[in-house]
Amino acid sequence: MEEKARGSGPSALARGRLFVIAGLVLVLAAALVAGSSMRSEAQQEGGDGMQGPSQMGEGESGGDDDVAPAPGSIGTDIPLQYNGPAPSEVTKELIGPLELLRAGEIDEEKDTVTLPLYRGELADGTPQWFVLTDTSNADQADALGLNHSAKLSYANTGRGTRAATQNGDGTLTFEGGSVDFSPEHKIVPGEGENAFPPAEAQPGSMGDEDYSPLVRVENAGDEVYNAPVIAQGVGADQLEMEGDEVDHSIVHDKVVGISASEGTVTLDLTNGFSFARPVLYLSFDSNDPVAAALEGSTLAPGLEDLGVGRDDSAFSAVERIFITANGPMGGENPQRQGLNSAVSGEGDPLNVFGGIPTVATDYSPMWDANIGEWTQEATDKGYGSRVTEEFQILGLAEQGHITGPGGEPYGSTGIIINCPIVMRLL
Repeated sequence: MEEKARGSGPSALARGRLFVIAGLVLVLAAALVAGSSMRSEAQQEGGDGMQGPSQMGEGESGGDDDVAPAPGSIGTDIPLQYNGPAPSEVTKELIGPLELLRAGEIDEEKDTVTLPLYRGELADGTPQWFVLTDTSNADQADALGLNHSAKLSYANTGRGTRAATQNGDGTLTFEGGSVDFSPEHKIVPGEGENAFPPAEAQPGSMGDEDYSPLVRVENAGDEVYNAPVIAQGVGADQLEMEGDEVDHSIVHDKVVGISASEGTVTLDLTNGFSFARPVLYLSFDSNDPVAAALEGSTLAPGLEDLGVGRDDSAFSAVERIFITANGPMGGENPQRQGLNSAVSGEGDPLNVFGGIPTVATDYSPMWDANIGEWTQEATDKGYGSRVTEEFQILGLAEQGHITGPGGEPYGSTGIIINCPIVMRLL
């Protein structure tokens, strides 16, 4: 993790919704959280803090090797090249790899995506640099290579979107919503057998009370765009960085390379699943400080004004994401999953998404977090395993094998995470 020279103390996060939830999760089964030795090693190497799960795909057990599909030639008498094109090359809804965020150039080896970098400014002239990933307008989604999300048209409630005006030179002026990138991103694993909840969690970037990544362009059809801020208050000459040179005190923690002169920014991707298909996605923002720290993203208080718990009903701007608290541990374990594993440094949490483009019609990059834990009884019976599909999880919850944290009813935690989908691997 890139540490920053300046930071605000994590004590201000004590009231974070996720800490309240996480406190209940201390009843997790010890059999599933035997990662304390890995945490001790990580702390010795990295001091008091360690990287969040959004950046854990870079180790030996990380990357999309953990979820990447096996070659179709395994178990046959023919080499892979004898297989025809993936069905998704014929019809995008069929099985096979498919780039969804077509505005970007994906590097599957490094799990990164390079996107166009846009410059805008706040009403007082402060520069804001941002990317575009999703829009409520289907035609613009096709034209710009963005994800289409009809649900974003329901996000214009309270601070859910911030207003912008298009200028004659193609830039945007935002009425409000400022982001401070100077805090030090910090995750300290919990003590004892449970890495989650973390002992400390500090997002690396903090939006003010009016900040939301969702932007409504008033003089361009009032369409809503997902436009997360990547940098603020810096000139183009300061945005020429790559690799170890990237200064995360002035740019988003997901940035691994940026060039204002070329108009591009390269960002880390995270692995997950949607309806049993492995996917790659971006993490930009959350309305909860601990979730923002875990995701390596920006605290966006404006997202508090989006309604949750209504999923696919009319006027809902969100879709559900399913997060396991106490999944199986072990970096080499093919069943590995969950927050304990991720905070221990074993790899991405492997969250499960609801509908994404080409798989369902209800996609939104605003994900309503449903956090579940395997019950002690399910653990004792050996039921705990990697889950990869929404209705599989809902079935396990209906049967009582998975509950909300601390045995509470399964459902929305009120946490929203901005995670645009980038690619289907199957």
